[in-house]
Amino acid sequence: MSINWLRFVSPSLKKPPLFHLCHFPPSSSSSAVIVAVSYDKELAAAKKAASLAARLCQKVQKALLQSDVQSKNDKSPVTVADYGSQALVSFVLQQEFPDNFSLVAEEDSKDLRKDGGQEIVERITKLVNDSLTSDGSYNVTLSTDDVLKVIDNGRSEGGSQGRHWVLDPIDGTKGFLRGDQYAIALALLDGGKVVLGVLACPNLPLTSLSDAGQHSPNNKVGCLFFAVVGGGTYMQPLDGSSAVKVQVSAVENPEEASFFESYEAAHSMHDLSSLIAQKLGVKAPPVRIDSQAKYGALSRGDGAIYLRLPHKGYREKIWDHAAGCIVVTEAGGVVTDAAGQPLDFSKGRYLDLDTGIIVTNQKLMPLLFNAVRKSIQEKASSL
Repeated sequence: MSINWLRFVSPSLKKPPLFHLCHFPPSSSSSAVIVAVSYDKELAAAKKAASLAARLCQKVQKALLQSDVQSKNDKSPVTVADYGSQALVSFVLQQEFPDNFSLVAEEDSKDLRKDGGQEIVERITKLVNDSLTSDGSYNVTLSTDDVLKVIDNGRSEGGSQGRHWVLDPIDGTKGFLRGDQYAIALALLDGGKVVLGVLACPNLPLTSLSDAGQHSPNNKVGCLFFAVVGGGTYMQPLDGSSAVKVQVSAVENPEEASFFESYEAAHSMHDLSSLIAQKLGVKAPPVRIDSQAKYGALSRGDGAIYLRLPHKGYREKIWDHAAGCIVVTEAGGVVTDAAGQPLDFSKGRYLDLDTGIIVTNQKLMPLLFNAVRKSIQEKASSL
């Protein structure tokens, strides 16, 4: 762990922006020692890796949508983009942080190594090398074996000790195939806590969804959200121009709130969400969006509530929420499970949750929590 500075301070000191604070018991001669760790280098690398991956995915999706021969059942484009995204992010992070590099990611190369996978691997390798060449930071050409190895960097189990990068190379694969929303979601765990998050959302409009909708032809798209613990949340265009600080919605009256939920019914019980909205008095219909783009949109105030209430037996993976969670909380929001407990990313590749995930601002959370608990009880008693 790189330590920028340490000093003796009062225990009441508020944490400074862009630093992670570690508290130790006070000695007899002083008050608490606070060690501040800067994540500036990690943030720069994460933004670069996610942006490169987003460009690769945009290239694949553009070719997919322009092609007349691709059937909706052909999953090879998203496979190429998914693995290519993971390979790029893994390669960049390993180059920047070669010591004790750990990556918890969704994919591994098992399926690619099967008979018939060579052609896909070659396509992935070409895309990755083209992306690295266009970036120009790394004077290297990867072989197919190199690409398979960097994909397999993602096999780490994570946990509560040390640092672990957490990646979903394409969150929202069905949205990707439809030409809708998807995200490259990258976070950093340090001691089991999320300390940094980046969300690259290539199809998300730069202006509010409530103004532009998801498919406004005149609206520019492509957002990069990023947050470091204690430093707030920022959004910038994927083309790299200047960033602006964002805040969650300040709505206090639930009747005026709009809410997001998963596009796919398999990912969330829409009937339960409907019941919760009814109890709150929410009048606007739900906005259904794929991927962690919902977290990004919520962080800038496009909506006030996000409900993810999957069917019984579903286990949430940490890469589906780590980046989105810090992007919302650093923008002033609250993210808990349905029992009101904060999400615990220190247990490995899965989140152990009560029922689902609820996200809103601090003013609405007590009302939302009560509506969620009552609705869950009603649904259970009606079965």
